[in-house]
Amino acid sequence: MSEPSSPLLRHKAAEEPSVFLPEALIREARRQKDLPEAMVPDVCVLDPDGDIVRHLRRTGLVRPVAAWCCYHSEMHAFPLGGRELGIVGCAVGAPYAVLLAEQMFASGCRALVSITSAGQITPVGRTPYFVVIDRALRDEGTSHHYLAPSDFVDAPPGLVSKAIEALRTTDCSFHVGASWTTDAPFRETQRAIDAARAQGVLAVEMEAAALYAFAKASGRPVLCLAHVTNTMAQAGEDFEKGADNGARDALDVLAALTRILPP
Repeated sequence: MSEPSSPLLRHKAAEEPSVFLPEALIREARRQKDLPEAMVPDVCVLDPDGDIVRHLRRTGLVRPVAAWCCYHSEMHAFPLGGRELGIVGCAVGAPYAVLLAEQMFASGCRALVSITSAGQITPVGRTPYFVVIDRALRDEGTSHHYLAPSDFVDAPPGLVSKAIEALRTTDCSFHVGASWTTDAPFRETQRAIDAARAQGVLAVEMEAAALYAFAKASGRPVLCLAHVTNTMAQAGEDFEKGADNGARDALDVLAALTRILPP
């Protein structure tokens, strides 16, 4: 069989182990920063917009996680639902989200939730609302380093159904369905939008396909939610997320999810 024409798909060998490991990076970061070995909270959150982190800072509910030694970010811890969670803000895009996820799990994380703003592809209600992403269209590069080519990658088995039951106990508006993960938000052409809609996609975002590919390859529990807030600025007063830029609703969602995530 001939090699694919695109370098994106050549020489990936998703079944082979990586030479460069997150544990090695963590080891050297701890050495350079003179940090002790310690674990991060067992539930971690990616907040690509940074609105949850900014809200928590304003309320004084967060503290820095000294054990977090990633070169590229800061982690904060905060109490929620009787547990302590770790959160990293502004984790935008598939490569950065998975770089953080790899290091989170290598540092003691046992479950990861990502909540990101998203554009509406198929209207299912008045924005804003949440979508529990059950599968993601792989229109980015990172996932192809973890899994063989396919159109979609599914959420980890069992997590979505548990999340649905948990979110039914909240007042937040949510739906369940597919997202389209893209690396190029300003190349969301009408042709691409129509194609995604024809495949049943509800929303477009930038991280889920890569995070789910990482989850499938590593056996890690990762759940991605899209906070659908906009119609790609095709109308006035778009991108409205709600109170405190959507942070309150996102925290309600997270509080419900803490009950179904691994202890």
